Amino acid sequence: MSTIPQTPPIIEITGGVDTHRDTHTAAAIDTSGRLLGAKQFKATTTGYRKLLTWLTSFGSLALVGVEGTGVYGAGLTRHLQAEAIKVVEIDRPDRKMRRWQGKSDPVDAEAAARAAQAGHRTGTPKQRTGAVEALRALRVARRSAVRQRTDTLRQMKALIISAPEPLRASLRTSSNPDLVTTCAAFRPDPARLVEPATATRAALRALARRVRNLDTEITDLDTDLAPLVASINPDLLALNGVGTEVAGQLLVTAGQNTNRIRNEAAFAMLCGIAPLPASSGQTHRHRLNRGGDRQANAAIHRIAITRLRWDPRTRAYMEKRTKEGLSKKDIIRCLKRYIAREIFTVLSKTTTPTENLQSTT
Repeated sequence: MSTIPQTPPIIEITGGVDTHRDTHTAAAIDTSGRLLGAKQFKATTTGYRKLLTWLTSFGSLALVGVEGTGVYGAGLTRHLQAEAIKVVEIDRPDRKMRRWQGKSDPVDAEAAARAAQAGHRTGTPKQRTGAVEALRALRVARRSAVRQRTDTLRQMKALIISAPEPLRASLRTSSNPDLVTTCAAFRPDPARLVEPATATRAALRALARRVRNLDTEITDLDTDLAPLVASINPDLLALNGVGTEVAGQLLVTAGQNTNRIRNEAAFAMLCGIAPLPASSGQTHRHRLNRGGDRQANAAIHRIAITRLRWDPRTRAYMEKRTKEGLSKKDIIRCLKRYIAREIFTVLSKTTTPTENLQSTT
């Protein structure tokens, strides 16, 4: 009597990837947690294809955990998502775990696969293909220009402090705009650059012209950023105390796929605004959260400060809580929590620029 051949069951695979600039190391485990293999691939489009082919050679690929989906793993994440593969972001393991297990690329890749399978230290990665990613790229350039302008002005003032007395006396009380205008107009004699006063004037002129160039660069970037932010979420700009700079930071923090943030409490934690419990025994208190996205925290802080100055409702709230015995710092922390709730509601309704244009036609 002949027997009917049995079809072998399809094995469900979970992958993990430890990402670096030039190479990615992948590991595969099955549903029982057995390590099936680990292999290194180049961080190129061809390498991404080979990595995916290698993972699927073990069975049905259910999930891939990737470290650094927004940095070294961004290209791989985009490739896997384009192939309809579910990707989760893996946080790096704590130091205690690394002391127990040691560290190498295969070990980290295996740890990423196990974390993805268990749902431990995982999160939904940001989408890197939409308008918010374009906004992030422009903001990187603007933030760099602003920092360089601040550093250049600081260097000018440091030079003035140690400059010869006649030059120092004429510039030390100047405001930043006047200082840049005055120094940019200097005409030092090239033949007298051996003299400290002449050399200082030449240096101040070069720095002042650099500040002017950076001002032009920042203005050009602001011109590009304003309509882009408005097209992504115009309701966010309509909030009291929210301008292009603040709205841009909050949009980048939330990402294109805002549905990855479960609720307003998770958004507050993401921004480092949700207070952390620090109770023990009969002591019941909360402490300041120093984690989260500090740039988003600073943006919400600016909203709170602006509303305290100009918004009647916020000023009335501050007077009420002051009478209850709260300090100004505690009141601002409470305000930031309420502002985060309001912002999350608006961010949850984020639409694409195309949808906004269609709704206005």
